[in-house]
Formats: sequence, C-alpha cells, structure tokens
Amino acid sequence: MGVINLLSAVTPSLSQRVALLEPLYPVEIRSSAHILTALSGFFLLILASSLLRRKRTAWVLTLVLLSTSILSHVVKGLDLEESLIAVGLIILLIVNRKHYTAQSDRPSIAAGIKALMASLLFTLVYGTAGFFLLDHSFSIKFSFSDAVRQTLAMFFTQNNAGLTPTTRFGQFFADSIGLVGAATLLYALLMLLRPVLIHGDSASAEQRERARLIVEQHGRSSLAHYTLLKDKSFYFSPSGLSMVAYVLKGNGAIALGDPIGPVQDCLAAIEGFQRFCLSHDWDPGFYQTKPEHLALYEQLGFHAVKIGEEAIIDLKTFSTQGKDGQNLRTSINKLNKLGHQIDFHQPPISPGLIRELRSVSDEWLTLVEGSEKAFSVGWFEEDYIRHCEIAVVRTKDGLVSAFANVVPEYQTNEITIDLMRHRKAMVNGTMDVLFCSLFQHFKDRGFDGFNLGLSALSGVGGSPVSSRLEKGIHYLYQHLNQFYDFKGLHAYKAKFKPRWEPRYFVFPAYAALPGLVVALVRADSGDRLLDYFKPVS
Repeated sequence: MGVINLLSAVTPSLSQRVALLEPLYPVEIRSSAHILTALSGFFLLILASSLLRRKRTAWVLTLVLLSTSILSHVVKGLDLEESLIAVGLIILLIVNRKHYTAQSDRPSIAAGIKALMASLLFTLVYGTAGFFLLDHSFSIKFSFSDAVRQTLAMFFTQNNAGLTPTTRFGQFFADSIGLVGAATLLYALLMLLRPVLIHGDSASAEQRERARLIVEQHGRSSLAHYTLLKDKSFYFSPSGLSMVAYVLKGNGAIALGDPIGPVQDCLAAIEGFQRFCLSHDWDPGFYQTKPEHLALYEQLGFHAVKIGEEAIIDLKTFSTQGKDGQNLRTSINKLNKLGHQIDFHQPPISPGLIRELRSVSDEWLTLVEGSEKAFSVGWFEEDYIRHCEIAVVRTKDGLVSAFANVVPEYQTNEITIDLMRHRKAMVNGTMDVLFCSLFQHFKDRGFDGFNLGLSALSGVGGSPVSSRLEKGIHYLYQHLNQFYDFKGLHAYKAKFKPRWEPRYFVFPAYAALPGLVVALVRADSGDRLLDYFKPVS
C-alpha cells in the first residue's frame, strides 16, 4: 500500500475524474492531497516492518494512515481503486487485530507524543513569527492570522498556498518549516514504535530472591551462578517453577544458558519466554545451551548453531604423575623451591585481601589492554568477590602474584573457574601450578569435575556434516586469531586433558541473527565494543 500511494502521488489523475472534482475542490487542495498521499505512503513503508513484528502501536497508526489514504485518494483524483485497496487492508487488520500484541516502550511513547506536540507548538510559533515579521521576503504581506494559516498549511501538507519568496532567506525560511515537520514526524514515529526497554534496575529484590531459590534447587550448569549477577533480568515460567535469566540489548533478549528449573518444565519455560519476548517486541536468543535441550528449541521453531566447547576436568582421574604430567610437575617443583605457596580462602573475603586482589586485577587489565567482561562471567567487584571462594598464589615475600575464584554448579558435583588474574612479573608456570592446586583441592573435597569454561569456536564447522553457518564460523576461527587468541586459549585448556562438551547459540530466525549477535557482544562487553576482542585469560 505504501508503494501504491507513492506511485499514485506522482502519477497524473484521470482528466475526466479531475473534471468532476474541480467544482468541489480547488487545485491547491488537490495538490495538497497528492502530497498527503505521498507522505502517508512513505510512513506506511516505515510501519511495514513493525507490523511484521506485530506491534500494536504500528497497527493503530496504520489504520490511521490507511483512513487518511482513502480520503487523499478521493480528493486528489477520485482514485477509487487505490481507496478500495486501503479499505480492504483496514478490514484485514481489524479482523486480525488479536495478533498485534507486541508492546512499545511506554516512556518512549510518552516522549514521542511530547516531541510531536512540542514541535508542533514550536513550528507554529516559529513559522507565524517568521511570516509575520519577514513579510518583506515574500510576495504578499501577512497578517497574524494569515501567518498562522500559512504555517499550518506548510507543516501538515507541504503546500505553499501560492507563497512566493522574494529573497534567498525567504526561500530558506519556507523550506525550513518543511524540514522541521518531517524531522519531527520521523522522530515521533521512531519513539512510538520503540521496543519495550528495561528502565532502572533490571530486576527487583523479590525477583532476585525468587531466582536464587530456583538456582539453588535446580542449577545444573557452569552458568547457573552467573544468572544471579546484577546485570540479569528474569522471566519466570507459567508454573513459576523455572527461570530464564536474560540481558536486553536493543531488541535482543539474550538468555544465559537454558532455563533453570525442573526438567519437565523446560519446554513450557522456553515457550513462555518466547511469547514474553514477542509481546515486548524482542528477539529471544539462548547463549551456551546444552545439546540435550536442542530438540525442545527445534520443536518451537528455533535454530541452533554450535559456538564452542566447554572443557571439563575429570577430577577422579586427574593426576600430575606419569609422562603427560612431567611439565606440570616441573612447574610445581620450581615454585616450591622459590618459596611460593597457594592458599584457599573461604567467603566472606576480608577487605584487606580484596585490596590485594584488586591490585593484581588492575595490573592484569592493564596488561591485556582490556576491560571487564560480563554476562557469562563474573567481574571484579568487591561485593561479588567477597562471596567467592578464592585461591591465591603468594611469593616467599608474601606478595600476591596470581589468584582465581571459583563458583558452584549447585546440583552438579562440579566446580567452575571464573576470574583468573596475575601480575605482569609472575614466575613462568605460576598459572599451571594454580590450576593443578585447584584440581587437587576440589578432588580432595569430593568433587567429580572442574569446569574450565567455554573454549569459544572450538570444534565448530570442522565436520563435513556441519551447517554452512558453522563452516562460516570456522572460517572466522581461522582468521580472527590475530585479534583474539582463540587457539591459544583452547591449547592452554587442552594441556589438562579435559573432556569437551558442545555448547550452542539458539535463535528464532536467520533474519534475527545479526541483531542478536550484536546484542550478545554488547552484553558480554558491557557495551564496550572496542574492547571486545581482547584476551580474557
């Protein structure tokens, strides 16, 4: 309909029909109807994508523009065919009104309406004062009422009503009214159609406590603990038994891992989150999902792409003995001879130790020329660090040279590494010794596994049966290593002989994938996009 309006606006009307209209409408009104038809066509094209996203506000605005189109087609040239098409679309929209449920951001709607009203008032004052005070720049002399009418005519219809500027400044002033009107309408429309935004704190204290209880009862992954960090918002399944932790960036709602809750409630949680996102004009995505849930996502129309593999150490079989552990034993013996020691600290961590650890963390961030990541990992924040178990490497002089904190997996008898940071001038092999000490410490405490986290892009696209998308990711893995040491990180984890478990990114449609990738990068980098391709360990 938008294309039809634009074509109709620039096409001469049939002469016999125009003859019937001449006694009713002067040429100025018919010319204004041509312009109004073009403008409504332009805005209908803008609204088309929002209608596809089932926006309720777009549905209302489209009905208004279609009604305006009917009137403008009739007035400009008795174009009944175009008017009938608009009538048909109005009927279709009304019949299918129940499908248009996606909300717009209410504060943005209010801002759009305020902007529209303020600009109308500003333009009215601006135009009236200009025409009244600058009448020497035009071919006619304006009274106050004439100046008001001229401004309204040019703002709403772009019709100059016979106005002829006599100076260059007069031409500029007349054109500026149209520019102000067009810019205002576009801004107001964008605000009216904006997806629902999260304002203020991402979740209430009550929601966070509810999420914590669910995670403690049903957490079964290396990501479970990170779902409780303060950057997350929460969706609770219809039963209230499951939770999806997500971060909203733009109109991309990126969930961290699979829903957490009873296994039998997983499908309902995914489907509920899908509907929840649709109602808010968001695209849902699930980051680092496990393979056992892929069938549920596919059942609901989602697509999945492998994004890497988690490295998990089997603590029952881990040992530094034998030929494979020779290099690790060498590092351990070296640090022992130098008088280094490794201490384990239980929460709450003392303020003094936190200050020591912050010094190491700040030095490490400077060393890697990066900044804190977020979303799927923790970050150095005093309140967070205070409640973590931490392993600390000290030199014989008592200086902290490296540290790492770990997080629980709750119902899985595994422990997961989080921050791993060290000073620039540490002894070679320090991190190897720290990891070996962590493995032995938690092995002695009866844990079955130690999760080293995701090895991004590892094992992606290397198989003949891989999808084209995964093969494309494999190409990036081969060529982006100069910016982000994917292969180096993978090789470091591989030295400890872990088992590798695949992880996936789940998305609703290929058209939504680019926006979701941008949302994921924003969530992971804390909106510091330039720092994204910096090493994380």
